[in-house]
Amino acid sequence: MIERRDDLDAVARSILDANAYMTVGTADRAGRPWVTPVYFACADYTDFYWVSSPEARHSHNIAVRTEVAIVVFDSRVAVGDGQAVYVSASAEEATGLTLDEGVRVYSGRSEAHGVRPWASDDVQPPQPYRLYRAVATEHWVVHPDAHPNRRIRVQPGR
Repeated sequence: MIERRDDLDAVARSILDANAYMTVGTADRAGRPWVTPVYFACADYTDFYWVSSPEARHSHNIAVRTEVAIVVFDSRVAVGDGQAVYVSASAEEATGLTLDEGVRVYSGRSEAHGVRPWASDDVQPPQPYRLYRAVATEHWVVHPDAHPNRRIRVQPGR
């Protein structure tokens, strides 16, 4: 049983630490939604980084509408045992100092998962991929004891 707000913050941290993929929800200029699963790394539980083609639909959407929604969950758990972190954020293609910091964070997680290191040159022209960053404005988890609105705001980065 979860008894304190700190416990919910810890739940959020453990979900973000344990999972390699997040789903990013975007919308185009007209508001048509699109969701995309991406491998991610995060810094301080607030800055989420991923690599995508700038030609991908979600990348085009971010270029015209920076507001995104993110969910991170473990789909391997039994039905009814699932838990997720829900995030509202603002996203953009990483550039300048944001690019350098993001590549450091992303590469560190990639290497920890046995993938080659990444460098800034890997996500700039003429390469086919770019690094994206979403900065969280709010996080929620589902509280197992709250009803009927089970989403509870948390601060995993505290």
